[in-house]
Amino acid sequence: MDSLPIDLDRAKTTPLAKQIYTAIRETIESGRIPANAKLPSWRDLAAQLGVSRGTVRLAYERLIDEQLAIGRGAAGTRVTERASLSSASSGCSPEAPPVPDRFHDYGTVPLVFQMGVPAQDEFPYKLWSRILTRAARCTASAPVGYPDPRGDPSLRREIAAYLGMARGLRCSPSQVLITAGFSGALGLVIRGLELERRTAWVEDPGFPLTRSALAMAGMTAIAVPVDDEGLNVAAGLRMASDAALAVVTPGQQAPLGMTMSLARRLALLEWARNNDAWIIEDDYLSELQLEGRAAPALASLDHGGRVLHIGTFSKTISPALRLGFLVVPPERARRFGDLAACLSPAPAATIQRAVADFLHDGHYLRHLRRMKRLYAARRETLIRCLCEEASGSIEVQATAGMAVVTRLRESASDVDIASRALQFGLAPAPLSPWYMQSPQPRGLLLGVTNLNELRLAVDCRRLAELAR
Repeated sequence: MDSLPIDLDRAKTTPLAKQIYTAIRETIESGRIPANAKLPSWRDLAAQLGVSRGTVRLAYERLIDEQLAIGRGAAGTRVTERASLSSASSGCSPEAPPVPDRFHDYGTVPLVFQMGVPAQDEFPYKLWSRILTRAARCTASAPVGYPDPRGDPSLRREIAAYLGMARGLRCSPSQVLITAGFSGALGLVIRGLELERRTAWVEDPGFPLTRSALAMAGMTAIAVPVDDEGLNVAAGLRMASDAALAVVTPGQQAPLGMTMSLARRLALLEWARNNDAWIIEDDYLSELQLEGRAAPALASLDHGGRVLHIGTFSKTISPALRLGFLVVPPERARRFGDLAACLSPAPAATIQRAVADFLHDGHYLRHLRRMKRLYAARRETLIRCLCEEASGSIEVQATAGMAVVTRLRESASDVDIASRALQFGLAPAPLSPWYMQSPQPRGLLLGVTNLNELRLAVDCRRLAELAR
């Protein structure tokens, strides 16, 4: 939004800052400025109105104080989500969704406590821009032809080498397919193994979108509980021993963070081998283990070709890449290659080349080491701040990779708290939707990657107020 329809009357005794505030407020409440619209910068609006930037700043600060707008630093000031006066006066209030809108955080600057996104302020943009520019030139000058649908050969080689070194998974580039993130890999597995309308074990709690994807494929998800050792294989055997698939996060369980024990890994592999079943290893955090060294991949123990390993660069580089990879057993490589060629070819070649160079030149491992130190420090700061500012209303239960798991009192609605927190520029994730079986514990998942330590005490107090 480049300008606002504001008429100032300098003959009035009303301060100019208040006139600007009143005009913008009326425009917001009437619905003429939609939710999430970006307001003009202080400088642009001051130039438009012929006033000082300090005058505009006072007006914006009042809008932010009254929760009509959210200040996002360099990303500007945006209008908050709120009902317009017309809808409020009509007496009609739309029914609240059962979970927060899953699309609210797409295409926007990451908010405080938001899950699943790397640190916005610490990404090596200049380095990445140089690599991306070089990759674009190479792609433009390459021979015109169809690229390998399995993925750029150089990227597949780099991923195979990285997995052998960092995850203990020995595989050849022919087993690696480049996908459109985790979702693209999951779709390939379901089609490639012909699992439609079959039964699958899923972790309880577990990633809600994985359950949704399985349901869309006509599969029946069986909620198998997790404990301190990860997925309870014995419980899965009692509930559905004939399942065709198990989807697990053995490296760091999502969302609780425990690592699957060796005994459970061996039991899970034995079940798959004895029942001609398959295992999807969702290695969603790669080796971003903030304490000690990450456990080897489950697929590194698989000698029967039953595990399909899925990883992405969403948490380590950027989710905007929409870039993931799938490692399949050697005997399945041809089948999955044909499937990728026909139905799901690898994403854009330029991004693949850039990521391949990022890995080959050693930038990726250096970036991971740096992010581990940063996230560990921010996580400790968040835990300390929660104990000081939110004790009594929010209880820290566990640390889980790049998040802190908290519990609320039983009477609180974590879904409602998460929805209301968006109005303040906070994006905690509710814990209860991750559970299938009752009772569903009430809690919040707090991402540690995009915290502003100067405002963290205020943000924790605000979260505590919402939780009460």
